[in-house]
Amino acid sequence: MRARVAVCGNVSIDEIDGGAPKVGGGPYHCGLGLRLLERPSQIVAKCAPADRPLVVPALAALGLYLRVLDAERTAAFALSYDGETRTTEVRAVGDPWRPEDVGGIEARWVHVAPLAQTDFPADTLRELARGRSVSYDGQGLVRAAEPGPVRLVGEFDRRVLEHVSFLKLAEEEAAAILPEIGDDAVFALGVAEVVVTYGSRGSVVYANGTSTPVPCHPILGVDLTGCGDVFGVGYLVARSDGLAPVAAARRATALVSVLLSGRKRGGR
Repeated sequence: MRARVAVCGNVSIDEIDGGAPKVGGGPYHCGLGLRLLERPSQIVAKCAPADRPLVVPALAALGLYLRVLDAERTAAFALSYDGETRTTEVRAVGDPWRPEDVGGIEARWVHVAPLAQTDFPADTLRELARGRSVSYDGQGLVRAAEPGPVRLVGEFDRRVLEHVSFLKLAEEEAAAILPEIGDDAVFALGVAEVVVTYGSRGSVVYANGTSTPVPCHPILGVDLTGCGDVFGVGYLVARSDGLAPVAAARRATALVSVLLSGRKRGGR
């Protein structure tokens, strides 16, 4: 069966609160959401060959169509949490994606999960957007591609957004690129649909010339890693099902809640 939805991005090796290395990045965390949604889906990921023994079993266990591309280096992060406040250190930056890397993706709806500004250049997104609807995680607009504590920068290649149908921005990402987070500034980005997420305070959907808050029910005391990825792919799948933007954000919010509830019961 042909995949309707695809996720592409660099895998990361994450160390969370000093624990053992885990597979992370958009391909893994979006895959957790796609597994819950039970849609024909494909994961396209990049990692270094030396990391395949750790990465491939974790991705294969998601039960989705999987394609793993070789990279010179795998992205790596150290993360620590104090409630909802996350501190992130970049230990390694993954390879940029080339236009030929996305040529084999057949899905009509694609979620792009960059970890740094260099992951998906505009030329690659142009190729990916041919005949497809593309959602994009705002980390790729603002996260500097350099080792050390994560640094958010406000300058980015504006051509990237020309190929994006849906943009998800975390609050701190929106604050980095906008003079203020509001209707005028968000719509000036030129993307048809933008969702700004605020963690336990919900999100705001900017579409069709209006902004609409979408509340959520916070689940505290659990590992929040990957929630943005799950929200992003959940939104894309909902839009592919024909839901309107606000309804799609509500479904994506519910998907994150289901995932976090599983973690509270002891799931990964």
